[in-house]
Amino acid sequence: MAQKIKIKHLLSHTSGLPDNRQVSKDTVFYLTAKDAENWYPVTQTDTLVFVPGEKYEYSNPAYNGLALIVEKVSGRKWQQFVEEKILQPSGMTSSTITDGAHPESGVSHGYVKVDGKWREDDYGEEPTFAAAGNGGVWSSVEELARYEMALRQGVILKKDLLELSRSIMHYHPWDDSVPPFIGYSWFISQSTDGLKIISHTGTQGGFYADFVSIPEKSFLYVVLCNRSFPRQEFRKKILAMINLTPQELYTPK
Repeated sequence: MAQKIKIKHLLSHTSGLPDNRQVSKDTVFYLTAKDAENWYPVTQTDTLVFVPGEKYEYSNPAYNGLALIVEKVSGRKWQQFVEEKILQPSGMTSSTITDGAHPESGVSHGYVKVDGKWREDDYGEEPTFAAAGNGGVWSSVEELARYEMALRQGVILKKDLLELSRSIMHYHPWDDSVPPFIGYSWFISQSTDGLKIISHTGTQGGFYADFVSIPEKSFLYVVLCNRSFPRQEFRKKILAMINLTPQELYTPK
């Protein structure tokens, strides 16, 4: 059955690959484990969670694997590829991607509240931070806005490929409890008046993020926080300010 997994399934979190990493049992190892180490346990399984394309299950290891595929095909490190193909063309001059230790300066640290006290929880303290295929970008609201503009203007992707990546992937047969709602990692929904809402959330250690694009309205909403915050409630309030009400659809975690 594994032979049925395509790159499109990895991109849309519908591969059926299990996340069989023993992170809680080997937290020390996963503090420094990069993409290859995070992907390796998946290669040791002989069982899928479901038939590829049949259901949705968010998979960070799938994106570790995709980074390794890019390295194999391009002959370059994933970090170098991202720098050359995304960060530089987008004008993201101060953004970086994880490739070793936490940046010593120029970035915030993440925090979680434990027993009423704030505790630092980021690189070197929270497992899987060192992997870069499923995240690892250190950026700012301003530079993520440049990224979105570069996408809309065809700087990074051709228009047809961008549209494909931001369209709901419909695979058959679909056997999930929720209808298809995901593109190539983008979460796709609509406002009650039919405008497409393209979004992605992010959580790692003490960091929380929300990214919402509505191209038809020339709208972009980005939040980057170094502590937890009520993402969905906050997003609804912001959309209400521009007279938009998102449909009540399944919300990915």
